Amino acid sequence: MKQVEICCGSYEDGIAAFLGGAKRIELNSALSVGGLSPSVIVLEQLKKKTDLKIICMVRPRAGGFCFGQTETQIMMEEAKLFLEKGADGCAFGFLKEDGSVDLEKTKAMTDLIHSFEKEAVFHRAIDVADDLDATIKALIACRVDRVLTSGQKAKAMEGIDRIAYLQKTYGNQIEILAGSGLNAENALEILQKTGIWQIHSSCKGYREDPTTRTRDVRFDYLDQPHQMDYDVVDVEKVKSLVNVIQKEIPE
Repeated sequence: MKQVEICCGSYEDGIAAFLGGAKRIELNSALSVGGLSPSVIVLEQLKKKTDLKIICMVRPRAGGFCFGQTETQIMMEEAKLFLEKGADGCAFGFLKEDGSVDLEKTKAMTDLIHSFEKEAVFHRAIDVADDLDATIKALIACRVDRVLTSGQKAKAMEGIDRIAYLQKTYGNQIEILAGSGLNAENALEILQKTGIWQIHSSCKGYREDPTTRTRDVRFDYLDQPHQMDYDVVDVEKVKSLVNVIQKEIPE
């Protein structure tokens, strides 16, 4: 079955994804830095108010994915808490300084998630990994269920050839989820050209907050013309994406 996963950074984003017809979300906070671990309260509230399948991001800080022992321990405890509170899986990524997969940490996290009979998802840390084939083979060896990737390019459409290669070569061993820059306009093309059956999208919209900046103090993080805005999930964009997938792509 074709699957749309919406990247959400708040409770309101989750509700918008649900109202738009999505069935699965990746729940984060701080999407402006690539996504950090969300609030447990947001997870619990979305579980109460929707029937969404929720994959919780487990990431303690911005930057890359080479985490120390203290960070790793916090991530393990955080993942356990999310799973106990109803998360359907966790998205994470562990790399070593040389860009290879940290096998010990990846296996420990995957084993923890599987102990709850939930889904282990390796996120776009794969897109900065040193060797694509070696990385995905390592994830398969660790029994990771799914990997989110843009084909090691800034946008998934730019990495379409690598995504197609991953699906053809490894798609029977691990789920390939394409993400970054995907929307209702290009979703069909990437599904048809790669053979994947699921995509990850932010369906991004914007909402103004007039207290974002003054002449001397700034809390903005978006470029013009959105310097007074923050990003949100646009329910109409979710509807459009879901409708395109459901109506145009046969099972």
